[in-house]
Amino acid sequence: MEQDKRIYYAYLDELRDSGLINMFGAAKFLEREFPELGHREAVSVLHGWMESHAQRSAC
Repeated sequence: MEQDKRIYYAYLDELRDSGLINMFGAAKFLEREFPELGHREAVSVLHGWMESHAQRSAC
């Protein structure tokens, strides 16, 4: 995994653990926290995180 994705994924893990939001809406939080991400990039990162989370949870 690329270094930047690890940072984004760690942020998403913390956001999930906080229980503050439904993770389907997390792309906008990524955009706010990481201004270098556009909307499409944030959605792509979120999608990748969801796929990797599903794989990690299945183990």
